Amino acid sequence: MTKKKILVNNLLPPKGLEDLYSHFDVIAPKDVKFSREQILTLIPQCHGLLSAAFKVDKEIIDRAENLEIISNFGAGYDNVDIDYATQKGIIVTNIPETVTQSTAELTLGLIIALLRRMVEGDRRLRAKIHNAWGPTDFLGDVLAGKTLGIVGMGRIGLSVSKLAQAFGMNVVYHKRSPYSKSQEDNLNIKYLPLEELLQNSDVISLHCPLTPETYHLINEESLKAMKPTAYLINTARGPVIDENALLKALKTGEIKGAALDVFEFEPKVTEGLLSLDNVVLTPHIGSSTLETRTDMTKACVKHLIDYFSGKRPTHIVNPEAFNKN
Repeated sequence: MTKKKILVNNLLPPKGLEDLYSHFDVIAPKDVKFSREQILTLIPQCHGLLSAAFKVDKEIIDRAENLEIISNFGAGYDNVDIDYATQKGIIVTNIPETVTQSTAELTLGLIIALLRRMVEGDRRLRAKIHNAWGPTDFLGDVLAGKTLGIVGMGRIGLSVSKLAQAFGMNVVYHKRSPYSKSQEDNLNIKYLPLEELLQNSDVISLHCPLTPETYHLINEESLKAMKPTAYLINTARGPVIDENALLKALKTGEIKGAALDVFEFEPKVTEGLLSLDNVVLTPHIGSSTLETRTDMTKACVKHLIDYFSGKRPTHIVNPEAFNKN
């Protein structure tokens, strides 16, 4: 029987792709990712797409005349035109579980680096501008006793909460559907409306998906609601923050600092952020560990194997397309 063709647009850990090669006819880049033009040429013959850091828009979908499934490499899927894929009967899957631990660990790392001014200290030493040690020199903030406000309390938010509590932080959260009182007691967390969370948190960490409702959730108004001593962390999606408003707030002292792993105009970083000492920046590395990226690849591959074996993939973003098939 002829094997189904699967297109992989980007370089992925080889160990994660072993099962893909044993089940399918695979088209994958050898040393660099495929360009958009190459994908437009290759995709008409393919039945599945393993999409990693690539925008699957209407043009790509229209060209993909044989495509049945897009296995998206990530928990987020705002890079895929879900509505149009559904209209065309193409199912889209994501992998929300595999990125949890590594993203939560990075979030805690950013909190520690920001509050303890670690990156700023590194820069000062490298530039040889550090003064002699003094008891009031280069003061930061401890985590213990601070209130961490988590916006978006799903898998990653819960993992961040657990790690933060180990450092003595108090955790409040906001999500569309709050947990029950017994669940909150068990998790040692407390629900707050968003405005109250912004007003009462010492550190605000964003873990919500990018939707029309969360676009620019953090804007000029919400930044003004925060404490002048507050820190903002974003390992979710860049456009959840209005970066121009954030830049203004950081420059004027409306908030004390920010740490960002994702950016509104990614891969471009708002220029003014690069020169501020009270900002820590990382290049979208929330899931960037060998273990996690290998597990992510395997999870994407499993969705493809399950689908073409007649099974229902575990995480379908648009189940109506699956039911249609």
